[in-house]
Amino acid sequence: MLSAEELARYDRQIMIPEIGRAGQEKLKKARVLIAGAGGLGSPVAIYLAVAGVGTIRLADHDRVDLSNLNRQVLHWDEDVGKKKVDSASAKLRAMNPHVNVETVDETITAETVEDIASGCDGIVDAMDNLPTRYVLNKAAVKLNIPFFHGAVRGLEGRAMTVIPGASACLRCLYRGPVSQEKFPVLGVAPALIGCIQAAEVIKYIVKAGELLVNRLLVYDGLNVRFTEFRVKRNPECEHCARVAGKE
Repeated sequence: MLSAEELARYDRQIMIPEIGRAGQEKLKKARVLIAGAGGLGSPVAIYLAVAGVGTIRLADHDRVDLSNLNRQVLHWDEDVGKKKVDSASAKLRAMNPHVNVETVDETITAETVEDIASGCDGIVDAMDNLPTRYVLNKAAVKLNIPFFHGAVRGLEGRAMTVIPGASACLRCLYRGPVSQEKFPVLGVAPALIGCIQAAEVIKYIVKAGELLVNRLLVYDGLNVRFTEFRVKRNPECEHCARVAGKE
């Protein structure tokens, strides 16, 4: 049940017909894993927290570096050297004391991912490398947990939502070789893409609107253009083909 304080806090979003009091109750009961507490994870976590998502599980094994501060807005100068999950969780708890923040100071691997994601209603991809995204995507499909993908580079970004068994997955989208590199990024790109991811999570929880399912939304920040691409499920996908075959 929502307390009187929560009803007042979320008054403006409860006014939205697609959310209402029932939707706000759903948000309060939800548990969402945010994989990564950096450039994408910061805006996602902020907006899920202030929207009243009941439990946010933050997973990240890194510490705050000075070079993070141009985009990772949950971390400040005094946090340099601290564990990212500790720095981020302190800010989120201060923003909304009604939200339970769980921290996982652990590297996400094929061996750890299922335990990290256990009991969650959604997995947010806020990572900075494709190999770990694949690990998350595969686990999401296996565990039947919606997966909210986001990625940025420079002034560009992209987002897509995966509903296991009903849509194309991340591996259907990216089929080429996996590259790992240090890449450029301006903070406004993850801010925008992270907000889109947070909106997708909220819409999924309250069952409102149309999700970015089988659609890749690409943002070109230099020219201020959004482009949408249709994504088709790969019937031979090594991650989701077996699950899709159960429909």
